[in-house]
Formats: sequence, C-alpha cells, structure tokens
Amino acid sequence: MNENKAGKVRLAIVVSEFNYDITELMLKKALSHAKFLDAEVTYVVKVPGVYDAPYAVAELLEKPDVDAVAVIGAVIKGETKHDEVVANQAARKMLDLGVEKGKPVTLGVIGPGATRLQAQARVEEYARRAVEAAVKLARRIRALRITKYEGKTVFIE
Repeated sequence: MNENKAGKVRLAIVVSEFNYDITELMLKKALSHAKFLDAEVTYVVKVPGVYDAPYAVAELLEKPDVDAVAVIGAVIKGETKHDEVVANQAARKMLDLGVEKGKPVTLGVIGPGATRLQAQARVEEYARRAVEAAVKLARRIRALRITKYEGKTVFIE
C-alpha cells in the first residue's frame, strides 16, 4: 500500500456540477486554499449533484494516493423539502464512508435551506473550511496512528 507517513496531505476534491455557477467558484477557492496549506490535490472529481457525491467518495477512499476527501457543492432551497433530503442523506453517507475507511471526508456543501444569494455569499467560506478540515484531520489522524501513550497525556493538534 502506498501509505504516506510523512509529507504532504494528498487531498481529493469532489465537486457537484449542479448550481455550477456557484460550485465552479468554490472549486477555484478550494484549489487555492489547498495550495496555501501545502496539500497535494491528487484528484478533482465532478459529480452531477451533491446526492451523487458518495459514489465518487467511495471510490476515492479506496485509492492509496488519497489521504482525505473534501466535498463541495450547493444545495439551493426550492419550493419543497427536496433540498433537505438531498443534503442530509448525502452528508450522512459521506460521513459513514469516511469513518468506515478511516480517512476524513469533509463537507463543504452550502445548504440545505440556502437561497442562491446566500450560497453566493458563502462560496469562499465553505470551500476553504472543507479543505482546511480535510487537511487538519488527515494530519492529526496520521499523528494519532503513530503516537503512543507513555504515561503523559498526548495532545494531537
């Protein structure tokens, strides 16, 4: 297995094409922030919508050159509760996949309940937070796996 015990975090980004006027900007911000954090983006996978993201996440988590996955997208409020179903079910599945595979999957999905204007205002914040959380978690999990308790409290930061 191609395990990365030191060095850069190898990050995959899954981006939803639905509401692409918003998610395209999110992808640019995510790539820029990954570079700022000195993470290596190994894959960018576009999926039709946020609901479809778990399929790509599952495949990426199997890859030895992926330490973490950041998912970005925008689920805009409509006339029904469809946005809630989409966002909640996708988020639950992606969290379950990350825990099952032992690799972080972070959620930079705007919504549910967001209007288009609210989503546009949150582009940078959500993209940046998803990438930052993925990189931090990957680094801390890596440290946790190689650290042993030796009679004093171990802080992983």
